Amino acid sequence: MTKELFDRVPDSSGRKQCESSDEVGVPRLRLPERHQVEMHFSALDQLLEPDHPARAIWSAIEGLNLKQWLKRIQSVEGGPGRSATDPRLLVAVWVYATLDGVGSARRLAKLCDPKHGQLGYRWLCGGVTLNYHTLSDFRVQQGDAWDELVTQLVASLLHAGLVTMTRVAQDGMRVEANAGKSTFRRRETLQHCLDDARKQLAALKQLIDEDPQQLSQRETAARERAARERIQRVEQAIKSCEELQERREERSKVDCKPAKEARASTSDPDARNMKFPDGGYGPGHNVQYCTDVGSGVIVGVAVTNAGNDSQQCTPMLDQLRHRYDRIPEDILIDGGFVSRDTIDTAETRGCRVYAPVKDEEKQRLAGKDPFAKKKGDSPAVAKWRERMGTDLAKWIYRQRGQTAEWVNAQARNRGFYTMPVRGLTKCRTIAVLYALTHNILESIKLRAQAAIG
Repeated sequence: MTKELFDRVPDSSGRKQCESSDEVGVPRLRLPERHQVEMHFSALDQLLEPDHPARAIWSAIEGLNLKQWLKRIQSVEGGPGRSATDPRLLVAVWVYATLDGVGSARRLAKLCDPKHGQLGYRWLCGGVTLNYHTLSDFRVQQGDAWDELVTQLVASLLHAGLVTMTRVAQDGMRVEANAGKSTFRRRETLQHCLDDARKQLAALKQLIDEDPQQLSQRETAARERAARERIQRVEQAIKSCEELQERREERSKVDCKPAKEARASTSDPDARNMKFPDGGYGPGHNVQYCTDVGSGVIVGVAVTNAGNDSQQCTPMLDQLRHRYDRIPEDILIDGGFVSRDTIDTAETRGCRVYAPVKDEEKQRLAGKDPFAKKKGDSPAVAKWRERMGTDLAKWIYRQRGQTAEWVNAQARNRGFYTMPVRGLTKCRTIAVLYALTHNILESIKLRAQAAIG
């Protein structure tokens, strides 16, 4: 029966039909041979295009000094233990992932799989297997080392004259915290959560004591670790809630308004309720980038849980002086940064502030000169008002949009909307990683332009 069925099926190759045809001028065809055995061997380096971004990233990272990471490696040649993964590889993989908009360590581990991963990641790994634990720990547990790479790269560009840091622009960016709105609770509720967490830990210990064989050693360790981490988060949330409540009460004395009851998140105690560009509110962090005007290189990074930018300029100037032992001549900031203390401090340190005057149009309509000295102005503030009334100052300030706002837009394009980690320290590491990725790309462009010119 089966034979009868398949006897009526035409030959898919077409060989029989062509060979048996009696027609004149039958086309001569090159027919597929699908049963032949083939073997292909090729190196990863041959598969990757010469101008692939992964090559440029690896070349840039090879030029950096990773001594901070190398010092922490305990396995040495001729000694016991397993060889450590080259930190250059881990840095390159995370930089390439950031450029690609990948923030999850689990997803990155799949992309780096030697057999099933994407070519760019496989080329960087060169057959080295990476699990998500290694990737995650490397990213968040060595924040100082990441920060040092940013300083090192910018310092090399300063030395080469590709970055001047004469004029910088600063801007803030709200990034959603890795916490839900429902995790924010009042002080009383947080205390109940803490009591419950401690009871759960005690119940777990009792269970282990009564029947040690009920849970595996691995499961026991995991559950105990999770319970202790929850207790720590709730304790930190209580502390944050108390600090926030104290600040609100102090502010209420000045504003003569009753203070609202403070809340804190049990998932990320460092997160604060912030207003986002879409007009909505939610838990978030305030990421600050300071960028060199002209080169577009990020020279300063900060992460805070302050809901506004009013006190973020002075700490950034301190950071620049600490990193590079220099203060810019000009700093471009928007109206949210402006305050008397900010302008006075900047002028004292030899830095001119370029920022819009508050209610400029409103003052004009009222018949007032917005750039004239006002009652209560310090000499530095009066000087700033006068300066912002000139065409030169307005032209200089327009450079801010091409610099600071452009940097923030680049970070958004790479998926920097939500923090993949929790806590200010870890969140700052993520912000630094975005800055490093941005600077590596810009340094490649700047060095290429310098070589041509």
